[in-house]
Formats: sequence, structure tokens, C-alpha cells
Amino acid sequence: MSWAIVTGMRDYFGALLSFSLLCLGCETPNNSGEVQLADFKSDGCSLFVDGTFKDRELWKDCCLEHDVAYWQGGTAAERKAADIKFRHCILKKTGDEALSRAMYEAVRAGGGPYFPTWYRWGYGWPLGRGYKALSKAEMTAVKRKLEEFRARKVNSVD
Repeated sequence: MSWAIVTGMRDYFGALLSFSLLCLGCETPNNSGEVQLADFKSDGCSLFVDGTFKDRELWKDCCLEHDVAYWQGGTAAERKAADIKFRHCILKKTGDEALSRAMYEAVRAGGGPYFPTWYRWGYGWPLGRGYKALSKAEMTAVKRKLEEFRARKVNSVD
């Protein structure tokens, strides 16, 4: 993958960031103290393929694990750790340093918490949360929602 593609992706996500910042004030936070965590959802590798032509889901599990981290959100340090773990997972699955670096750079450029997208950091929470450590109540909600997701996945018929 060439750096021209990575640069193009950064330009795209830069424009998206500008739009996001304009929209940031459009949603008001919930001050009731109620935990408002959406059910966990994953589309695999958002805006990217899940694998190769030969193995169409080669690195999809890397994306699923990364989506769990992004859905629950947390601090900026937790996001960076999730992105590094993602990069290492892609590298381990593919052996392709350029691919793992491009995917890492893409999530670093476009996955911030202020984007009004389905794949932003903390996408399980209402827009506007930003970088914030999860409370005990929020961690309990995360655990419960992930258990529900796994139960639905096990019980679903493909």
C-alpha cells in the first residue's frame, strides 16, 4: 500500500474532523447519571476490507477486537493502546508491515471521539463524551452489553 493512499485517507479524515467539530455542539450530554450505552455492534473493518481475496476474513477478528475497544471508549492512552494492539494483530495475521502501518495510521487519523461516525472512539456512548475513563457503573454496563452480544451471536443462525 503506498503512502499516497495513506495521505489521501488522512485528507479525507481531516475533512471529516472539520465537519465533526462543527457538529459537536449538536448533541447534549445526559446529566441524569443514567448509563446510556448502546448495544455493541461491529461491521468488521469499517471502511476497509476484512481480508484478502484468498481469505476474505483474514484479519476480521483484529477489527472485531478493535471495535470492542472503540465502542466502549475510555482515555486517550487506552485508545492509543487499542490502536497499537490492532496494528500488531494485523501484522501477526498478514506479515505485511505496510498494511499494518496503513491500517494503524487510518484509525489514528479517523477514529477520534469527536467524529460523528459509527466507528469513532467511544461510539457506544452519545457523541460528546470525548476521552474519559469509564466509571465502575459504566464498566459494568460494558460487560453486560458484551455478554448480551456474545449470547446473541452464539444463538444466531448463519
